[in-house]
Amino acid sequence: MNPNTICDINHLSNCLIQGGWHPDLANLVTMLGGAVLIATVPLVTVIFLILIERKVAARVQDRIGPNRVGPFGLLQTVADAVKMLTKEDITPFGADKFIYNLAPIISFASVILIWAVVPFTPLHIGADLGIGVLYFVAVASIGTVKIMIAGWSSNNKYALLGAFRTIAQLLSYEVPLVLALLIPVMIAGTMSMQELTLAQGGMWFVFMAPVAFIMFYIANLAETGRAPFDLLEAESEIIAGYNIEYSGFKWGMFMAGEFMHAFTASLLAAIIFLGGWWGPGVEQVPILGAFYLLAKTAVVYLFSLVLRSTVPRVRIDQLMMLNWKWLVPISVANVLITAFLLQVIKALGWQPQGDLISSLPQTLILLAGNLVLVLFVVNALRNRGRAERMAATSGSRAIVLRQEQETAPVAVGD
Repeated sequence: MNPNTICDINHLSNCLIQGGWHPDLANLVTMLGGAVLIATVPLVTVIFLILIERKVAARVQDRIGPNRVGPFGLLQTVADAVKMLTKEDITPFGADKFIYNLAPIISFASVILIWAVVPFTPLHIGADLGIGVLYFVAVASIGTVKIMIAGWSSNNKYALLGAFRTIAQLLSYEVPLVLALLIPVMIAGTMSMQELTLAQGGMWFVFMAPVAFIMFYIANLAETGRAPFDLLEAESEIIAGYNIEYSGFKWGMFMAGEFMHAFTASLLAAIIFLGGWWGPGVEQVPILGAFYLLAKTAVVYLFSLVLRSTVPRVRIDQLMMLNWKWLVPISVANVLITAFLLQVIKALGWQPQGDLISSLPQTLILLAGNLVLVLFVVNALRNRGRAERMAATSGSRAIVLRQEQETAPVAVGD
């Protein structure tokens, strides 16, 4: 059957053309509708994400959570949004008003733009770019710009200091993030989000590259400012960070962007490492792919929520040490090992053909390489811990000996 004559939910432009519309107008309306849908879904999703996060945090911390506004507290987030709309909008004296007001818009827009390359089903994707992964990295970097201009334009020293520290964090963790993304790109041989998903038809990349998945997940926690890397809002040190001078709905846009960014990071992890929309029956009923993708995203996102409610915040020096002394070297080694093993697989002619059986040799070889790297890292951590314990024990013994010498009785005649 000619795909240009199919009229269903997956080919709406064909339906409009068959109804008498001009082809150019039908394509324009279809593209505008898709753009509006992609921009609207994240806005609506934020309302539910905030409620879900509150409920999960309450259960983890043995509390009830929102339960007063609306049935089961379902309207609590709506009430908070209305409250922010009615609060006074304050602009600090001496602030650069244009840049000051532009920062909240960039904050949310930078997250929505990522959704343009998200493959929801085998047939539904905003734009199947051949450089989808590179597009994601570029758009995610826009968030760094909004933090800098928000802190700089506020005419507040605390906001500026908070922006500087946040920029240092985000730029640092972009390195292991990009290196982790190189692994699935090398395995699939493409940067297209849809092609990356199709390449996981036989085996998910998380089984071939678990180290890359962990690096991607940790780096995304830092990029989104989630615990234990939530130094973007370390109240005990720099008040509320770069957005301290924002109030009302402008502040709400920063918070909405943060919640949406965390969910989008989980969505990308599901697409790149967990098979995306792949699942039973998706080839016969493509719309099922959206439900499979949502379920995988929910698992990753809920784990992030539990982590946020249980672990304490790290210090800035610990944050940087983790990145530059551990994550970056591990990511570089992972890229080199994976590249070497892929060449070995290619030389042996064991490339997967899109099914489970043909994917097993490549999966086992790459998994073995990851296990060797994990054993090396665990051994390095053990040696480091042992050296620190020995140093601490030696220091304690030296202090005890010094105290004994100082308190020892002096012999008569000495």
